[in-house]
Amino acid sequence: MFCCRPGRRELLRLSAIVSGFSLMSMVGEGRSFASDVRPVNLELVTLTETSAIFTWYTGVAGTDDGLGRMRPAPADGEILWGTRPDRLTRTVGGAAHTPYHYIEVTGLEPGRTYYYQARSRGRTASPTPVAGAAGTPLTGGTFSFTTPQPPPGRFLFSIALCNDLHLGETVAGLIGGLPIKGISQIPGRPPYPEIMAKALVKDARHRGATYLFAAGDVSSEAVPGDLGTAKGILDGFGAYRRDYFVARGNHDRAHDGPAYASCRVGEWQGHDCFRDAFSDGPTYFTHDLGGLRIIGLDTYDKPGNGGDAGGLSREQFAWFETELKEHKDQPTIVFGHHPLLSLDDPLAVSGGTSLEVGQTASIMAAYERTPGVFLHHAGHTHRNKRTVLPGSRHVTQQEVGAVKEYPGGFNLLRVHSGGYALNFYKTRDDLAREWSERSRQEINGLWPQFSFGPSVADRNSVTARDLSGVRVAR
Repeated sequence: MFCCRPGRRELLRLSAIVSGFSLMSMVGEGRSFASDVRPVNLELVTLTETSAIFTWYTGVAGTDDGLGRMRPAPADGEILWGTRPDRLTRTVGGAAHTPYHYIEVTGLEPGRTYYYQARSRGRTASPTPVAGAAGTPLTGGTFSFTTPQPPPGRFLFSIALCNDLHLGETVAGLIGGLPIKGISQIPGRPPYPEIMAKALVKDARHRGATYLFAAGDVSSEAVPGDLGTAKGILDGFGAYRRDYFVARGNHDRAHDGPAYASCRVGEWQGHDCFRDAFSDGPTYFTHDLGGLRIIGLDTYDKPGNGGDAGGLSREQFAWFETELKEHKDQPTIVFGHHPLLSLDDPLAVSGGTSLEVGQTASIMAAYERTPGVFLHHAGHTHRNKRTVLPGSRHVTQQEVGAVKEYPGGFNLLRVHSGGYALNFYKTRDDLAREWSERSRQEINGLWPQFSFGPSVADRNSVTARDLSGVRVAR
């Protein structure tokens, strides 16, 4: 108690005490002071010609939440930026009291180099230990980045590319039978696949996506209730096979057992509940979106337990080759769960990271004869990785990080008459940011090195391409 009216110094001291007490009550056993808060895991997530998005985490130094990371500590967050490293004169603030910082800087100019620092409680944030995760490092916690030029031509429409929702999953980070401990949701929180899928739909619409392509593994193990939940969430984006499209992944394959008995008998084994939810005919398809041809592949059109390489049935493969041949000059996007190639993937030792080698070779040869194909979107690897296909250099293969876990988001394809841009966005609802940061601790905290993307270009790129035959979306 003050015996008289406190002065400015006493008020500031009291404010600091109250803030420290509030922080201690939030971190529980951490019992830290404000000076113990550390900003870490800084990432330059999204980079467009006019904007940049940064995320980081604040935790209590010297604590462990049981997953090998600091306990979360709410703090302020800000980006200081400018066009000279010694003059960071502009500031963008974020939410005042969160451990999960997400700040978007807008109003940038195309083709210009910018410099920035991310700060919480007066400390500069340290980056995720992935090369280029936060841009180009300078000194004193300053980083730089250069905005790209926009795609040539007139903007037409955007498509959200996503994969690996895994509705029904309860433990994340279990990989191919490897002896690695998984990560579960915080008790009392909603199931994390539902949190992340709902955030996907909300953010895809917010970012202006007209269409959404989900490239497989919308369920954990194709249980009817999980597939129904997945469809119900995706229906929040729009109408199936008009506004959004879904391809099958290996987790969506037909299964045996009582839980699947109500579904139609599968072509390869068990009961095919995915077809009951998402297809009244073949699980592969083609569709025309204002002159843009999309081809959805079922890359687990085969018998198996889901752990091996993907593959197309003989019938699907023949259909696919015919579709490419008959529309070889039409602008075309192909999407399916398994990548054609999974280059530089350290998890390839677990097996089954891509399509069967012989089919990959045949598809790439067909792409050489099909100049209209310009993008092949794949999931399955749960990572951001851009690959220009050898021998078919007019085709970019874009692997996209999983919806259901860190980095937790989608890739927005912006189609212009003279080219296209690909930009990765993390979902940003509070619970989505919380789970994304928690699940980064998969593989004993090494997961970002596999999944975030080895370079900014693996998450954000611009390609010039004649797409003048595509019309503005309805």
